[in-house]
Amino acid sequence: MPKRLIILAVAVICMTVAMGFVAMQPDSFSGAEPQKPPAETGVTVGNALPEFTLPALDGRQVTVAPAGQILVLNFWATWCPPCRQEMPELDKFAEQYSGKVEFHAVNIQEPGDKVAAFMAQNKYTMSVLSDTEGEVAKLFRINAIPTTLVVDKQGIIKYRKSGPVTLAELEGVLNGL
Repeated sequence: MPKRLIILAVAVICMTVAMGFVAMQPDSFSGAEPQKPPAETGVTVGNALPEFTLPALDGRQVTVAPAGQILVLNFWATWCPPCRQEMPELDKFAEQYSGKVEFHAVNIQEPGDKVAAFMAQNKYTMSVLSDTEGEVAKLFRINAIPTTLVVDKQGIIKYRKSGPVTLAELEGVLNGL
């Protein structure tokens, strides 16, 4: 008799543990999706984009934050040869995807009037934000320029590249989203 009692107790314990495990699982019969934990905020691929505010060349303050739209950020400077090389492609990209993709070229540590003159001289029309103190560049750990990031509609960084990018490269990333 004691042997049967031990077997019965073990069976009851196993069933209790199994029922507790099933209760913690998402309801597969209702079609409910398991909830993903929110992505950690950071500046590398897979992290949620940190929000920041910088002045545009016209002086208005622009807050960059996930807003349900794909976002492309390009960190650059006028003195940087690879940055200058990619500018025509970026300007074309910004124009072609205007209204579909939010695009900002983030100039690092140069006076706004110098950047505005460079943009006017080259007839570039893309949005430029001025990070004159380099604080946002530090936040994003920009160690080389140009550096480009693509953020999906959920605010997650999906692409990060140091070095020049082309229109075709950016379109390939967008198609992958």
